[in-house]
Amino acid sequence: MKRRSFLSGSTAGLAAGLALPALVPWGLAPVALAQSDALPSWNDGPVKQSILDFVSRTTTNGNRDWVPVPERIACFDNDGTLWTEQPMYFQVMFAFDRVKAMVGQHPEWRTREPFRSILADDRAALAALGEKGLLEAMAATHAGVTTEEFRMAVLDWLATARHPRFNRPYTDLVYQPMLELLALLRANQFKTFIVSGGGIEFMRPWTERIYGIPPEQVVGSSGVTKFVVRPDGVPVLTKEPKVAFVDDGPGKPVGINQFIGRRPVFAFGNSDGDQQMLEWTAAGNGVRFMGLVRHTDAVREYAYDRESPVGRLDKAWDEAVRRKWTVVDMKNDWKVIYPFELK
Repeated sequence: MKRRSFLSGSTAGLAAGLALPALVPWGLAPVALAQSDALPSWNDGPVKQSILDFVSRTTTNGNRDWVPVPERIACFDNDGTLWTEQPMYFQVMFAFDRVKAMVGQHPEWRTREPFRSILADDRAALAALGEKGLLEAMAATHAGVTTEEFRMAVLDWLATARHPRFNRPYTDLVYQPMLELLALLRANQFKTFIVSGGGIEFMRPWTERIYGIPPEQVVGSSGVTKFVVRPDGVPVLTKEPKVAFVDDGPGKPVGINQFIGRRPVFAFGNSDGDQQMLEWTAAGNGVRFMGLVRHTDAVREYAYDRESPVGRLDKAWDEAVRRKWTVVDMKNDWKVIYPFELK
């Protein structure tokens, strides 16, 4: 028999000091945190309480909603859920910077689209080129290197690149409230995963340091890689300009099944690309938590939803209202957004 679902959230919320360590050292015995100490960057209210209630109910021995430790799987989207995704996805910004760095090796790019528009910072022309243009730029800048060379390119970029609005490293633009939530879940023996439409090899070099999520717990879109033995006898994996798997929309439940092998009991996203992941989570037996981050704070971050070309929240929002999933109103539910606000 299917047990009742955990329905949380607030229709009113829809209408409208760091006390917890950001990271819990991997391998330490988790200890449940006092509820009064949890989520200090979240404002008190129904959204915060729904999270605390879920964690308490699923981890308290003897409670009818108790979830065995191996089944405590929590999945999070990355772009727009764990860090900022405006004015465009950060991996796209990385690809654009790679075009500018590599144009000396490819002089033909100066007159060929989409590279000409990238070099000219012509956002209108790029928008007209659409997804096809972006994919061509990403294929050209992400392929033809070994996986280790690509990893180092990502780390070098993150160490030097700055967000155009905040003038900070992109990894500074992670959400403090979500860092606290990840830590709270891990302290209560949940295993946390990233399930993102972003590239798996773009995320894996840095997610453990920033989120405490090791590379083997990152599920993302991936390209084809090929095993090659170099002339010096050293084996390497080279990146090919071919897509292997797209971990977005209906691809997310497929990726969860393929790479995790357990249905999550807790899932958080922020856009229509996360709807199927939340639906897959909700369809399981027993207590479940489904959450969406709604971007409502144009002053501290950005405000966008139904009409945004990046991180559109439209159909998933309607589904959340209908099914009473939890929706975070960033402006009203978060005391701070970024860790640097605490300094």
